[in-house]
Amino acid sequence: MKLPYILWLFGATAVFIGAATSSRAYVGTSNLLFLLLSMALYIVGNLMMLRLMREGGLGLAISLSAITQLLLINVIAFLFFGERLNPTQLAGVGLGILAMGLMLMPTAARS
Repeated sequence: MKLPYILWLFGATAVFIGAATSSRAYVGTSNLLFLLLSMALYIVGNLMMLRLMREGGLGLAISLSAITQLLLINVIAFLFFGERLNPTQLAGVGLGILAMGLMLMPTAARS
């Protein structure tokens, strides 16, 4: 996996994390500006994902993005919104980490 792909993945993930955080802020305050910001960020994030899908394929791009978002949004939910996961949910996050590691392992060249 090449560095530009990874950087683009983390950029898209950052946009999606911003969108999710803005959505949570809207739920807590009902300020329409948070909702509009969230929608705009989701649009930008999805446009960024199109490039990732073109370069890495649909399955890999969406899977890596979803797991990265899973991890980071749980950190934000814990630190800023005081949300907690139960042990079963934490096990699910752990399986997500394992899945991401398996997806990033190098594969043999196909002939």
